[in-house]
Amino acid sequence: MAANENLFLDPTFEIRWSRHTPELIEPAITAALERAQAAIDAIVAREVGGANFENTLLALERATEELGLAWGKVTHLQAVNDSPALRAAHNALLPAVSAFYAKIPLNSTLWARVKAVAGSAEACALTGVRRRFLDETVADFRQAGADLPDDKRARLEALQGELAQLTQKYSENVLDATNAWQLLVVDESRLRGLPAHALAAARAGAEKKGLGTAEKLVWRFTLHGPSQEPVLTYAEDESLRREMWTAAVAVGAEAPHDNTAHVQKILALRAEKAALLGKSHFADLVLERRMAKGGEAALAFVGDLAKRTTAAFASECRELEEFKARETGGTPSPLKAWEVTFWAEKLRQARYDFDEEALRPYFPMERVVAGMFELVGKIFDLRVTEKLGIETWHPEVKFYEVHDTRGRHLGSFYTDWHPRESKRGGAWMNYLITGGPRSDGTRAPHLGLMCGNMTPPAGDRPALLTHREVETVFHEFGHLLHHLLGEVEIKSLNGVNVVWDFVELPSQIMENWTWERASLDLFARHHETGATIPDELFNKLVAAKNFRAACAMMRQVQLGRMDLALHTRTAEFLDGDLEAKARATVADCMIPTVPPGRTLVKRFGHLFSDPVGYAAGYYSYKWAEVLDADAFTRFQREGIFNAATGAEFVQKILSKGNSADAAALFRDFMGRDPDPGALLRRCGLAGE
Repeated sequence: MAANENLFLDPTFEIRWSRHTPELIEPAITAALERAQAAIDAIVAREVGGANFENTLLALERATEELGLAWGKVTHLQAVNDSPALRAAHNALLPAVSAFYAKIPLNSTLWARVKAVAGSAEACALTGVRRRFLDETVADFRQAGADLPDDKRARLEALQGELAQLTQKYSENVLDATNAWQLLVVDESRLRGLPAHALAAARAGAEKKGLGTAEKLVWRFTLHGPSQEPVLTYAEDESLRREMWTAAVAVGAEAPHDNTAHVQKILALRAEKAALLGKSHFADLVLERRMAKGGEAALAFVGDLAKRTTAAFASECRELEEFKARETGGTPSPLKAWEVTFWAEKLRQARYDFDEEALRPYFPMERVVAGMFELVGKIFDLRVTEKLGIETWHPEVKFYEVHDTRGRHLGSFYTDWHPRESKRGGAWMNYLITGGPRSDGTRAPHLGLMCGNMTPPAGDRPALLTHREVETVFHEFGHLLHHLLGEVEIKSLNGVNVVWDFVELPSQIMENWTWERASLDLFARHHETGATIPDELFNKLVAAKNFRAACAMMRQVQLGRMDLALHTRTAEFLDGDLEAKARATVADCMIPTVPPGRTLVKRFGHLFSDPVGYAAGYYSYKWAEVLDADAFTRFQREGIFNAATGAEFVQKILSKGNSADAAALFRDFMGRDPDPGALLRRCGLAGE
């Protein structure tokens, strides 16, 4: 099949998704692999003495572009539109794709040419992005095992393939276990306390499955966030909450979707990989070139946050136990695991007279998105417009273009916001095409996407979001801007291709605008009346912002510490009761409950759905939160809509990608190193 007949190989910017069918995957990826290998073979065939930046480094960059585009489409479709045929095609090609990428830095002849370029007079004269690219390429090769002897290189290559397959199966188990469970309610009295949107969604979910009649109503609940969270937060019926909690913590923990063996094997392979590469554990391998530099520094960072938060955390836990006791006439004692969210919401409502559900009418999805676009117009001088008539992978998906004030088409993106059984959970940003500056002085647009599992519309009612969901939309758009605004001539250094403890800065800083009155007034409008949020309700939102902030902080500390424990003390977790051992490492960071809460170890996609992903790097969220809390103080001082400050953020952070050291980029924007106290002050925990 010719390349122009297979849409997976077609680089056309406006992708014709309906023609990306599973049977085309095998011929497309096979052809792309062959051409990529031929391109690498051509580099290797050149004399070492003739190796230069253009015919070696840039040629290597170009060699995998077609494969990257085609495989990116495959993995994207599996994330948003999974099917048995698509999954089978993906999994059949996964070993070959993984092996191909693993072989590149282990190709000793190719490595000899890269080293020849690095040691040449030409290299000494390189500056800026080109020097950065050379240094990063050399570091990539070394970190991937280029200097290993043949036997160890062969083992590393095989190991990478095993990791790719194991992490894919882990991800599939989480998705399949999530979709396998449903809770059908026929007794309406069990639904007391649930907000109207949750009831409407549960009814709509039942109708889609052909359940119930007008005379005999059925409500269907699932483990997807918009269905699960209202039950755990608002349902007065304790048995309903218990059923939901029990099912949620069983994801990835029970046959036929048990991830226990997969986690232990993934951990063992990662530890072996680290040992092959001369590191004492996987954390040191992964973090060597990140801002933390090693596992010890990351653990110290997480430990410091825990130390500063422990007293407030204990106080908040006691306070909730005492509140429940007062409300029920009992004696203070640990809550049941499925009671914490419910009683925390009761306490918040009692203290602040604030029910977050009261905000939903002011956050219709379309207005939130439109207001967010208006906001970035003010701050970053961007124009975001929807483009109709563009083919997508689902009818709910929309397509937008981004232009600057000079009329340049900076990039385009898709949005896909609501849950489907064929779609993985969570929220994420990804990219399909990387554009950027061309050698002739023109600029190619970037193409990206944002996906989520937000509250869907129900009946005639639009999708009405929680404030947390609004934060998530802004968060993912921050990631997207990092990609779309990239001005780096080397594509692999563009946008979000930065160290992972820096990558969350552009996303998390965007969340700050969802707490500012002036920016909320751009988009927070009642879906029926168009009114802005009343002052009284806004003041309650702000007053409740740091409610149980210590518990929220310790939740992230718990996840970061567990991640680092798994990847620094791996041998302890390779047999026996994985959940019990994981919990023991973080028990002091978990809210005391009966029965004890469960860790995420068997459903923690951030750590185990990718050969690396956030493994040994989950602390990055808090590390980057320090950066974003600090960086936003500039906007607070200079004006939250200050276009000059926004332009500087684009120039010094968003456009730079990995063209310079992350710490240097931050210093360039702030004029100093990060202030660690900024996050604690924002959370109301300074001095604890």
